[in-house]
Amino acid sequence: MNRSPYITDAPTVSAIMLKVLLALVPGIIAYVWIYGGGILVSITLATITALAAEAALLKIRQRPIKPYLMDMSAVVTAWLLALALPPLAPWWLVVVGTFFAIVIAKQLYGGLGYNPFNPAMVGYAVLLISFPLIMTKWPAPLLLAEHPLNFMDQLNYIFSGVLPTDIKVDAITSATPLDYLKTQLTLKHEVASIIESPIFGMYGAKGGEVITGAYLLGGLYLLQQRIISWHLPTAFLAALATISLAFYAVNPTHFANPLFHLMSGASLLCAFFIITDPVSGPTTPRGKLYFAAGVGVLTYLIRVYGGYPDGVAFAVLIMNMCVPLIDAHTQPRVFGHKKP
Repeated sequence: MNRSPYITDAPTVSAIMLKVLLALVPGIIAYVWIYGGGILVSITLATITALAAEAALLKIRQRPIKPYLMDMSAVVTAWLLALALPPLAPWWLVVVGTFFAIVIAKQLYGGLGYNPFNPAMVGYAVLLISFPLIMTKWPAPLLLAEHPLNFMDQLNYIFSGVLPTDIKVDAITSATPLDYLKTQLTLKHEVASIIESPIFGMYGAKGGEVITGAYLLGGLYLLQQRIISWHLPTAFLAALATISLAFYAVNPTHFANPLFHLMSGASLLCAFFIITDPVSGPTTPRGKLYFAAGVGVLTYLIRVYGGYPDGVAFAVLIMNMCVPLIDAHTQPRVFGHKKP
């Protein structure tokens, strides 16, 4: 008698989330190396806030607390949001963003499995709209900083906003390469002269290339462990590269090359860790390709023509709204039935 195959060793949610956290470790190490240990403070604050907020909402909703906290989904949201924020973001910014992500974007929709929007990107978008100046000011890499801060200096700045004597905020912060590029282009400067600034590396941000490389390493680990499929990262990166190449070919003096867009901002973090969220993304293989390609195109258009330097968060949230339609129109044909 023929028997249908069954999955007997399906990984648990907590096992999947732990592997995602493990895949983020190379990126965190790179962050510490490039910007210092301040990012560890943000990750810790975000984690504590996420677990506390989730526990409080579960109690209010009269749901069991321990099983939901142990699935580690709140921790993944906290880490992704913390890594998207400036490394020296003030403590209250991290807490507010994480609280909004867990309470509003996740728990008020019913918790894990019911949220239509990526919680981390909701929290990030709220902070970017509400506090654009803080969100677009990043510290210079330690090797370029006029006054490099040690860990205790960074810790003091995060919690009190106070810097060591004779050091001003402008001496440790600068615009991101994406923001700087957009600003200089509005002043009619050409890309070739703009990227000569010391904040630019060979392909993207100085030091940021190391971080994006670490995200790529973590993403390949997730692919090898079959935590994610190839559809989403491949379609996103291909779409972003294709549209940036098209614009670059038309006018290379005004548009950056594809490698710059792939290696800058949150491109690699988005490709392997954000759009691969199984809850807020599509479920069909073809739908994943459409979804990721849409995020890639929107990311580029927002970067070039929008009011914000990086368009990942808004692109993801816009495409999240399209997921039900994408899934409805990309369902594979049921075996034995004609395609309608």
